[in-house]
Amino acid sequence: MNRRFAADTSVSTDRSIAEIRATVRRYGASEFAHMESDAQAAITFTMHGRRIMFRLAMPDPTDRAFTQTERGKARSVSVAEAAWEQACRSRWRALALVIKAKLEAVEVGIVVFEDEFLANTVAPGTSITFGEAVRESMAIAHRDKAATPLLPFLKPERS
Repeated sequence: MNRRFAADTSVSTDRSIAEIRATVRRYGASEFAHMESDAQAAITFTMHGRRIMFRLAMPDPTDRAFTQTERGKARSVSVAEAAWEQACRSRWRALALVIKAKLEAVEVGIVVFEDEFLANTVAPGTSITFGEAVRESMAIAHRDKAATPLLPFLKPERS
């Protein structure tokens, strides 16, 4: 069985959020926000003239994964809550890693900022990311269209 990243982390969610804030600021973000509801959380920052948002689906504390053992036996409330909190900490650590890796890849020139963060870019005047806006139409296109070659011929750009 594959082990999840940071499955046993003791780093608090608040510390992960603070780390994300420090990371994006270090790489040049001019604004930062953190938002939460019961079902999701979001990190938003402004960088390179773009508003970037990462939504993080939060685990449901009533999910069987937390309330029952693998054999189906009920867990105590305190054990279930501890398992849920661990899952939340793990997700925040993973998000901190993703954001840091993307920004470092941009910094060293592996990728271009606009390309690396395109799916997480919020269009001006909206509250949804580009990825959220096109996800369903892309799924339909992939379902209904034949696959294109992995390396289609592209005409070289003229300078």
